[in-house]
Amino acid sequence: MNSGQFVAAFILISLATTSLSERLIRLPRGDPVYSDVLRNRKNDDSFCESWKFSIEANDAGVWYTVPERCSKFVEEYMNGERYRSDSEVIAEYALEYAKTVNVSGDGKDVWIFDIDETLLSNLPYYVDHGYGSELFDEKSFDEWVDLAEAPALPASFRLYTELQQLGFKIFLLTGRSEFQRECTDKNLQYAGFTNYEKLFLRGDSDLGKLATLYKSEKRQELKDQGYRVHGNSGDQWSDLFGFATASRSFKLPNPMYYIP
Repeated sequence: MNSGQFVAAFILISLATTSLSERLIRLPRGDPVYSDVLRNRKNDDSFCESWKFSIEANDAGVWYTVPERCSKFVEEYMNGERYRSDSEVIAEYALEYAKTVNVSGDGKDVWIFDIDETLLSNLPYYVDHGYGSELFDEKSFDEWVDLAEAPALPASFRLYTELQQLGFKIFLLTGRSEFQRECTDKNLQYAGFTNYEKLFLRGDSDLGKLATLYKSEKRQELKDQGYRVHGNSGDQWSDLFGFATASRSFKLPNPMYYIP
C-alpha cells in the first residue's frame, strides 16, 4: 500500500468510527488527558510552553480544551508580541518560497488560505470564552460569525496582498458552512481580503466529514481542473494534511482549539 492509499484508508476508517457536526471545532468527549511528564510539572510556564509545543507540532493528537492552568498563558500569548512575531515569521517564509515559483501567467498558479485564525482572527470571541479553555459552543460562535466583524491578521493580510501581486490566484477553503457564505464574504471584504477566485464552504454533501478529508477533496477538485496548488496556509494540521496537498504548506500558530 503506497502512502496515498494509506492516508485515504485511515481517513475512511476515521469517518466510519467518528460522528461529527459539520462545524465542530473540538470533540467534547470528556476531559483531555495530559502525560504525567507534563501534569506533574509544578512550574506553570514550563508546563504550558511544553504543552503548546506539543500541540503545535501535532504530537499531542486530538485535544479538547486548553488546560485550565494554561488559560492565562494562552491569553498572554494571543495578545502579545510573540503571537504577532510567530505569524510574521511564517508569512515571511511563505513569501520567500512564493517568490521562487515560476508563475506562468495562465491563471493556474494557486495559493489556498483557510479563514478562521488564518486570515480572520476570532480573538474577540475567545476573549469572552476563556481563550479555548471552555468547551466549544456552536450556537454562540455562529452568532459571532454572523456579525462579520472578525479583524484581519496583519501578517496574513500582507502575504495575501503580495501573493496577488506576484500573480497567484487565491482560493479560500474554510470549514464554515454554506449558510454562512453571505456573512463570511461580508467579513472578508470588511477586513480587506478581496479579489479571491473562489470561496469554498461546506455544502450538504460535506456534512459529517473530517476536515482533513473535506479539504483534501476540494484541493483535488482544483487539481483536476488543471490548477497548480503551490502553497497552502492554515492554522490547523487538517487544513494541510491529507491528499492533493500543496507543494509547500505553512502552519500558523493556534493554541486555542483543534480541528481533526
